[in-house]
Amino acid sequence: MRTTLTLEPDVARRVHQVIARKKLPLKRVVNEALRAGLAALDRDKPSKFSVDPHPCRFRAGFDLDKLNQLVDEMEAEGSLSTLSR
Repeated sequence: MRTTLTLEPDVARRVHQVIARKKLPLKRVVNEALRAGLAALDRDKPSKFSVDPHPCRFRAGFDLDKLNQLVDEMEAEGSLSTLSR
């Protein structure tokens, strides 16, 4: 099939680089690049990322949004007991 194809400047630069490096004709470089690109489009899309929830088993009264505050308080209590010795 004969057709006219307008390449964007960055793509044309890459095509010419491959032509120079591999010493292949334009037709072959473009056909191989299109085959590779179309094959990549045909591949199965990766599965969506999913997270499996697990029960936290926190005791009632713990505010999960304030766990950092709880850690800070525990560290402060540990520092106080170390200083009071």
